[in-house]
Amino acid sequence: MAPKEMEKKKPDWKKTVVAYLHDWLFLLAGIFVVFLLLFRVIVVSGDSMYDTLWDGDYVLLLSNTFYKEPQQGDIVVISKKAFDDGRPIIKRVIATEGQMVDIDFEAGIVYVDGEPLEEPYINNLTTREEGTQFPLTVDQDCIFVLGDNRGVSQDSRSPEIGQIDKREVLGKALCLMLPGTNHGMQQRDFSRTGAIQ
Repeated sequence: MAPKEMEKKKPDWKKTVVAYLHDWLFLLAGIFVVFLLLFRVIVVSGDSMYDTLWDGDYVLLLSNTFYKEPQQGDIVVISKKAFDDGRPIIKRVIATEGQMVDIDFEAGIVYVDGEPLEEPYINNLTTREEGTQFPLTVDQDCIFVLGDNRGVSQDSRSPEIGQIDKREVLGKALCLMLPGTNHGMQQRDFSRTGAIQ
């Protein structure tokens, strides 16, 4: 083979780099689209879920594109147009459609279907009334939610929020990505990162 023919068959390093960059760009675009469909990232604002979640925590959500059936105990992000102009709020699912919720505000105990809930995640007992009448049965296609910090949380106890239509659920909180500083009062505690219970 003549030397000139060999030169022609040698791959041009510039073309190889461009081909690799082209492939990587399409791969990253595909990952980005999948991430947008599957996940969302929200920043916790306020103390209603303290001590489970702090103000300023970055939380990864499984998007409502794939998360359609909230279960008792799930932590969900909600956007209710009738409350705070639809600004997202994060709460824990206490009951789902057809379940009966009752609260003994004197003892601070929440009952679902007549059974007291074991709630090791709460910051304080459920002694604050907000106007909703109990007992109540959760409506079809709705959930009943409470914050873990019951002394300050505005949630389904309030007629302003009430029961949550499942279509108002933006997604389920999966993991804490970056810990917040709780209004700048605490250091970031990276031991808190990971799956949310």
